[in-house]
Amino acid sequence: MAEYRLGEMEMKFAEIIWEKEPVSSGNLVKLCEEKLDWKKSTTYTVLRRFCDRGLFQNRGGTVSSLISKEEFFAGSSEKYIEDTFHGSLPRFLTAFTSRRKLSEKEIAQLQKIIDDYK
Repeated sequence: MAEYRLGEMEMKFAEIIWEKEPVSSGNLVKLCEEKLDWKKSTTYTVLRRFCDRGLFQNRGGTVSSLISKEEFFAGSSEKYIEDTFHGSLPRFLTAFTSRRKLSEKEIAQLQKIIDDYK
């Protein structure tokens, strides 16, 4: 089971992989040096942690994701709602809309999601 919480630098690292995958581990090192100012050892250490957490894999020197970016954000959102609102989507929406008015377009989109779900 993947862990759905990432720090700022971890997220930047994950974004590089999702954008470039499949990517050779050597190329990943170069990309991280350019974009994150990381050394080779840092890239491999973080990659190993991500592989252990079930997000990515490094097979034969090729790095790819085990879950897509979209799956990651869906899982992250579910975890946030579970942790913060005891798993209640209505409680989340109530909190969200108490500070931000939904547009008619957003309301229609949400209604369509509900209707399609039925």
